[in-house]
Amino acid sequence: MTELMDPTLAARALSAATEITSTALSGDDPGAVLDTVVARAAELADADLGLAMVSADDGRVVVEAAHYATAHPATPEGETDATLRGLALPADSAAGRVARGGEPVASADFTVDPRTAPYVPAELHGYGPFAAAPFGSGGRVLGALTVYRKQGREPFSAGTVEMLVAFAAQAGVVLALAEGANARHRVALYEERERIARELHDVIVQRLYGAGMQLDRVRRNMRKRFAQADGARLSDAIDQLDQTIEEIRGTVRALRSPEPRHDTGTPTDLAESARGEVRIAGELLGYPPTLELSGEFADIPAERADHIRAALREALSNVVRHSGASETRVTLTRDSVGVKLRVRDNGSGVPQGVATRGLRHLAERADAAGGKFFLNSSPSLGTLVAFDLPLA
Repeated sequence: MTELMDPTLAARALSAATEITSTALSGDDPGAVLDTVVARAAELADADLGLAMVSADDGRVVVEAAHYATAHPATPEGETDATLRGLALPADSAAGRVARGGEPVASADFTVDPRTAPYVPAELHGYGPFAAAPFGSGGRVLGALTVYRKQGREPFSAGTVEMLVAFAAQAGVVLALAEGANARHRVALYEERERIARELHDVIVQRLYGAGMQLDRVRRNMRKRFAQADGARLSDAIDQLDQTIEEIRGTVRALRSPEPRHDTGTPTDLAESARGEVRIAGELLGYPPTLELSGEFADIPAERADHIRAALREALSNVVRHSGASETRVTLTRDSVGVKLRVRDNGSGVPQGVATRGLRHLAERADAAGGKFFLNSSPSLGTLVAFDLPLA
């Protein structure tokens, strides 16, 4: 006879799922929401360890979030929630099969169970009872949610596994829906940016241009009636209007290009893009980052420039959000091989527990484009982000 889920456990699972739904749909960082999902799953299952594994393109599953339970003092010394992040399991592992939409898996000891034993990584030695459930449901399975208990503890009951399956399905769908809601919000934001850009271009620029023309006509027609100093001031005012018009046109271009373009043929001025990104970061940081340019950047293919721009944007975003740095230096170099980007800061490094999905995507982007990505971060030395991309 199948064991039924304990009503108290079901109520706790429902409460946790409601919390996850509220947090995800409020627009919080998806990485932080994922951490909450894993923590609640481990607590509900009375597990020593919980992992959220996200499917990669090659079928593997990669640990995106981990939670060691504090209720059980057997946690290995020195291990933290960040220890297992980035660990990859093969597509044929139990978690990999579950992530592809398979049935949930439970084992009294996954280190000897023939279904799981060949795929137990060294980082998980010492655990025995194991359960894995699809993270999401239907066409929205993001990966697998797994829980573990230490060797010698009781296996997960059928009721607990049933709870894990239901919780993982709902939490996965909520995260997928939240990402969809965020995408719709970005579309609405881009539409509003386009409206502002159109109004700036069609109304404000035209008015400034008309005012400048009128002032210039006055200056030329009344040159003899003006004292030299007054004429100079009027010329300065016209120059300032021209500069303002150029700045607004630059703003319009930025508003109409909120994301990297996908035109692979048209060259783009990467130096101008870098200046814009650094200028925006400086406004948010409260000080201007140093920008060093070396080489010619006006003819970089748009697809290559998009990769560099995305790397610079993500690196500066991490400086703004996490570093607390007082100095930031951006170096962009083009040589005979390609383009090299370096972003250095003297902050406290990327803190543990902060979602690194954006930086991981940059590593994937570099790999796909035949480039290299490197991150070095510590509380004492700050952070270095390196992104190298060939142009051939």
